[in-house]
Amino acid sequence: MMAETRMPLPIEIGRANQFDVKIRWQDGHESVYPARELRLACPCAGCVDEVTGQVRVIATSIPQNVHPLKIDLIGRYAISITWRDGHNTGIYSFEKLRALCPCAKCATPKSDCGSDTCGCQHKASDAPSA
Repeated sequence: MMAETRMPLPIEIGRANQFDVKIRWQDGHESVYPARELRLACPCAGCVDEVTGQVRVIATSIPQNVHPLKIDLIGRYAISITWRDGHNTGIYSFEKLRALCPCAKCATPKSDCGSDTCGCQHKASDAPSA
């Protein structure tokens, strides 16, 4: 039987500066998301085709200075962001946010990271098989 690994939850969500979003996770990790990149990663049906998964948002239509006006918790699993460009329908799950973390540690391949619970961009299946 596989041991269940729990994804860390945020303990603080706020601004890193005028534009960017910062999340401190319960495992001590800190993620800083550049605002425009986070806006471009919006998972809503208007930005991503629900059937194909193809990105529908056109990057050139998102202003360079886009930033959050408001960040709201959605239950215990996600946040929603009201953006300066008027967009507000994306629900960013904590799992997706952790996977989007742009820090150097999270960009490290699974075989180098060594953590089963970091929630970074790599997955257990990325690890070399024995």
